[in-house]
Amino acid sequence: MNRRQTFVVALALTVSLSAGTANAAQAPLKVGYSDWPGFVAWQVAIDKGWIKQAGLDVTFEWFDYSASLDAFAARKLDAVLATNGDTLVIGAGGGKGVMVMATDYSSGNDMVIAKPGIKTLKDLKGQKVAVELGLVDHLLLLNGLEKAGMSEKDVTLVNSKTNETPQVLASGQVAAVAAWEPSAGQAMKGVPGSQRIYTSSQAPGLIYDVLTVSPASLTARKADWVKLIRIWDRTVHYINDPKTQDDAVKIMSARDGLTPAAYKAFLAGTHLLDLTDGKKAFVKGPGLDSLYGSTRNADAFNVKYAVYKKAEPVDTYLDPSLTMAALQ
Repeated sequence: MNRRQTFVVALALTVSLSAGTANAAQAPLKVGYSDWPGFVAWQVAIDKGWIKQAGLDVTFEWFDYSASLDAFAARKLDAVLATNGDTLVIGAGGGKGVMVMATDYSSGNDMVIAKPGIKTLKDLKGQKVAVELGLVDHLLLLNGLEKAGMSEKDVTLVNSKTNETPQVLASGQVAAVAAWEPSAGQAMKGVPGSQRIYTSSQAPGLIYDVLTVSPASLTARKADWVKLIRIWDRTVHYINDPKTQDDAVKIMSARDGLTPAAYKAFLAGTHLLDLTDGKKAFVKGPGLDSLYGSTRNADAFNVKYAVYKKAEPVDTYLDPSLTMAALQ
């Protein structure tokens, strides 16, 4: 093969690779979402057509929550809607993600539900409690136990998928479950007389929910992610506006198979963050009002309870630049 032939072949290969890269860049962005009000809120933007109107090709794929984390870790998704603490968990396992936007913080929709006769966390001493170990409501449960002067050693934890906790509580095998809505509400409904004995409203900022993007997708499609983040701001205002809230709740409740009246109650327990509030959450600080402080708290929890072995470099998981760009 002479030099000219070599050049032609090399040029053809370069064009082919470039075309492949261009096609890959234009592939739909895949986002995993699941049954949490701050995630289901995206259904409003989907059904209203706002994503397509912005010129974006984004596919939202519905999962059970833990399955969405697995899919993201396996790089079957470009992004996942998750809690800040769970983003660290999948990152420690090799599925690194970057939190580029805060959707909300839990203000009551994560809770510990106890069977009749148990009125406080202290009443759980020596009892069995079902929770999905290593995930966010495990953190909530231990936070509550510590405030009550107790520890994980004072109860027996039963590992249960969050969406299965209603059946577990109804079985009578445990004294309480820790879960988020709508599973928490279903658990209460299934056991008359059961009650909330600790909720995330007693620890605001303990649990943030975020849009977590893979590093590769963030590098290749940053402009598209900024556009999607701007749509979130529009979505939050539509949900919170009294003039349009009923329509938004109708869309969200249909995604969950609930009545609008039943779903509307969830809004009070989920503090949705528009971009202005999200910008404030990205200010560095040690407290739970900061996404940095909250995530370091989650990291300490994860290490203390052997969810993973050593502390994660929290700052590398947070990138406020896209939220800032979306505000411009």
